[in-house]
Amino acid sequence: MIGQSGLSFAVVGATGAVGREMLDLLHARGVPRESVSAFASPRSAGLRLPYGVQEIVIEALDTESLADIDIALFSAGSSISKQFARTAAARGTVIIDNSSAFRMDADVPLIVPEINADALAGGAPGRIIAVPNCSTIITLMAVTPIHRLRGVERMVVSTYQAVSGAGAAAIDELRRQAREVLDGLEPTCRVFAQPCAFNVFSHNTPIGADGSNVEESKMVNETRKIWGDESVRIAATCIRVPVFRAHSASINLTLRRPVDDLDEVRHAIAEFPGVAVVDDRAGNRFPTPLEASGRDEVLVGRLRLDTSQMDERGRCRGLSLFASGDQLRKGAALNAVQIADLLVSHAAV
Repeated sequence: MIGQSGLSFAVVGATGAVGREMLDLLHARGVPRESVSAFASPRSAGLRLPYGVQEIVIEALDTESLADIDIALFSAGSSISKQFARTAAARGTVIIDNSSAFRMDADVPLIVPEINADALAGGAPGRIIAVPNCSTIITLMAVTPIHRLRGVERMVVSTYQAVSGAGAAAIDELRRQAREVLDGLEPTCRVFAQPCAFNVFSHNTPIGADGSNVEESKMVNETRKIWGDESVRIAATCIRVPVFRAHSASINLTLRRPVDDLDEVRHAIAEFPGVAVVDDRAGNRFPTPLEASGRDEVLVGRLRLDTSQMDERGRCRGLSLFASGDQLRKGAALNAVQIADLLVSHAAV
């Protein structure tokens, strides 16, 4: 347990939505206040954030800030990670990075602890470990038990992504716009280029030459790296929806081996760590972002055979499902802290 490890921790980007979750999770794991440092931009220096019943003072990040830190959790964006992470790692700090800066680097493991913890083995004391994209994590938590049971040949996923993925300012924007629209006013857009209240739109990342936005490309490339399988075919459509926190995904799979028994699939998902099945057909109760918010588990349901995918022997190779997971927790902060848990439990720091 990291609270009894005696190690020093830092949260870089502590004033953001994910950074605050990281501080809450460190406190919940019993890490003493004196073992935690919190860093952000110079304009935030001196601010105080709660750490349990105590407070933690924000410090400005510079090249010497992490010199005596054992594990640093980064959630300040890719430019900050690129500027500070490699130098700190070279000095012996383990960097657990929540940005996209290093995810596809060959020398950086991309980790979801429940899925590929073995990829952490054999690393140097000072190194960088990447946290995948939030939608990739939530989708793969739902699909990996099926992949292990029957093999996934193709995955088509459509995401419904909460505004929390764009940070605390986006949460404030949705709240403000909802009031403006209900008051008959034009919504003011500062974080997003178009209104998020009472609206859905393509994920707010640049569109590439093939028509995919960056979020969609991340899901394709990161899934293949995490699974260690370049052959899996993936089509992703990523959408912002007017939800404060917790992302959802509608997923359709083509399986390598037919499904003989849907209960077998349901059982495999229910037994997978970090997942809870919410699949009450009689009560029409399935995963929702409201229910997933604040929870560590990814909720999975709407499990059904896709009978449009029958093989030549009349056996079904298609499966559809729906998942919701808290983007700020399992999709980001919790996944990072779980990696720290793993490192400490295996004395890899």
